[in-house]
Amino acid sequence: MPSLPNTAPLTNPVDQEHWRDRLDRLVDRWTTAPALQRWASSSILTRWLVRRRAERLFGVMAGFVHSQVLLGCVRLKLLEAVHASPRTPAQLAQLTGMTEAGLDRLLDSAVSIGLLERRSGGRLGLGPLGAPVVVHQGIRDMVEHNATLYQDLADPLALLRQPGDTRMNRLWPYSQTPQPDAAAEPAPANPSTGGADVFAHYSDLMGNSQRFVIDELLASYPFADHRHVLDVGGGLGGWVTALGQAHPHLALSLFDLPPVARLAAQASARNGLGDRLKVHGGSFIDDELPTGADLVTLLRVAHDHDDDTVRRLLRAIHRCLPMGGSLLLAEPMAGPQGEPTPTAPYYHFYLMAMGPGRLRTPEALTGLMQEAGFTHIEPVPNPMPIHARLLVGRKTRQTVPSSETPAGVTFS
Repeated sequence: MPSLPNTAPLTNPVDQEHWRDRLDRLVDRWTTAPALQRWASSSILTRWLVRRRAERLFGVMAGFVHSQVLLGCVRLKLLEAVHASPRTPAQLAQLTGMTEAGLDRLLDSAVSIGLLERRSGGRLGLGPLGAPVVVHQGIRDMVEHNATLYQDLADPLALLRQPGDTRMNRLWPYSQTPQPDAAAEPAPANPSTGGADVFAHYSDLMGNSQRFVIDELLASYPFADHRHVLDVGGGLGGWVTALGQAHPHLALSLFDLPPVARLAAQASARNGLGDRLKVHGGSFIDDELPTGADLVTLLRVAHDHDDDTVRRLLRAIHRCLPMGGSLLLAEPMAGPQGEPTPTAPYYHFYLMAMGPGRLRTPEALTGLMQEAGFTHIEPVPNPMPIHARLLVGRKTRQTVPSSETPAGVTFS
């Protein structure tokens, strides 16, 4: 039987220990003492706090089940059904082909977590958390997409020890990770056709989920100050299309891998942008970016790649910009100065399963931008920094001194 790791507490000399460390250790002893737990649970003054913590912990333990309840509702289209008209459990069972006994458990669970709510006559309608799922196709797509992530997370320690070969990584057409051999378990069937279909499927998924970031950008940044915007890694062009519609004066360019660029050109013709949008195919790792834009946007691209790739990309963006040009970067970020955020656990494991990318703090991204030559880097406040935080940097010189050390930036 393997021996347990040494769990003896680490000790530091008192003269090197901060007073806050001693206080925290004392609080840890209090909060884990059985006698204090019994007293806090029975006291009218502290019972509410114990209960709230217990409910939060139970929510953490039950989180996977909650996500599966959401997945069941999405796959059965229950939320769309009750949005059209509140329905009884019997009507929903008939509509979905499920037995009433089985469906009742799903419905009751969906009510408990706010996806559905009970209406008059025993009917069910949309709950407060079900409404945005109905409104946004991107949420429903990501719920289905996350089903693959959860398979990779069945053994989280295995993923942490060897993150390379995952189902999620095999879904990602941009992956540079070597593919598994023929004996490995096959990737999920969607997408399974290979070629351009893989890029189309993934680009559709990212485009549908991009709507949240698009709304944040349009509400937060003064695009009227620019004349020509280049979107790098722009997928099928959902962002540049929305930007062009909101700001008719802008000339637009999009750069992505050749299979994606061809799809984006077809989408552009359908969206009526005409000659305003120039689509360029290439690899930002190996090819130079097109010039002419005074603003480059980078939406949810850097976090998919390792630091070396991001450095090369940011330097390429710096080279393609004129003096005075700007880079607007938008992506999920860890909390400034290590501040905990509710979205960080999801993105940490999602990006690990996807490939070499990682969740970075605004300070880390600022450092990478400064290494590439950008100056005057600052955060752009946005209304809901859940799906993305924003950074803007400017090109005020042509080259970066090799000895330069990035300066600190304060974030809030």
